[in-house]
Amino acid sequence: MSVTSADVAVSLERVHKTYGGDQPVVALDGVDVRFVRGTATAVMGPSGSGKSTLLHCAAGLDRPDTGTVRIGATDLASMSEKRLTELRRSRVGFVFQAFNLIGALNVEQNILLPSRLSGQRPDPAWVVEVVARVGLGDRLQHRPSQLSGGQQQRVAIARALVTRPEVIFCDEPTGALDTRTAAYVLALLRSVVDQAGQTVVIVTHDPVAASYADRVVVLADGRIVRDMPQPGAERIAEHLAHLGRPQSFGRPTAQSVARREG
Repeated sequence: MSVTSADVAVSLERVHKTYGGDQPVVALDGVDVRFVRGTATAVMGPSGSGKSTLLHCAAGLDRPDTGTVRIGATDLASMSEKRLTELRRSRVGFVFQAFNLIGALNVEQNILLPSRLSGQRPDPAWVVEVVARVGLGDRLQHRPSQLSGGQQQRVAIARALVTRPEVIFCDEPTGALDTRTAAYVLALLRSVVDQAGQTVVIVTHDPVAASYADRVVVLADGRIVRDMPQPGAERIAEHLAHLGRPQSFGRPTAQSVARREG
């Protein structure tokens, strides 16, 4: 099936990003990729491959040195920091490994925070649906410290959904969770795609997490080296194991970028 520009939620064209001064580290090396609306894509690769940098550039959290990044039809290059912040608040959702909840706010306040920051008044019926979808109806007055890790991540997902963003970016969303809780969170993200038609991009090192996506994009040394329909967890693991062999890719930038990406 051919993909038109209207089908694309996010696109990166010939994107380059380098960090450092005297000994620059190439984090992204001419990346071309499109994320289609209503699908889930897993972005994978060895430590230091450029996964987090790709996510940060795609989401407008960082600017590439060269190349074009678009959310929908909007080119991010010409936007001021203020306009980029407004775009992220209204059109992009984020789910991070560390949850990034505000400890002084309760669950309901954390969920509604993006709407308040953007000056939007969320649809009450949609808020009710989001809260029901993540299963937190009886936790709305609790503080994050009163919740389990899985519950906190569900709050983060609800917060990402409440503004009806065009795309939700997830950076290792299950990295701090046990296997059972991670499976629940991944199923929840999958339902966001299947039931709400959202676009989800998940950066992960976990083949099981990637198996919940429709498509897997693999990076190595800042370049896309695999772009494939869902191959299953076993084949994903095989691809990653192959990339770990010394002869696979030669540029010695991985350690430096790994330190930056954590």
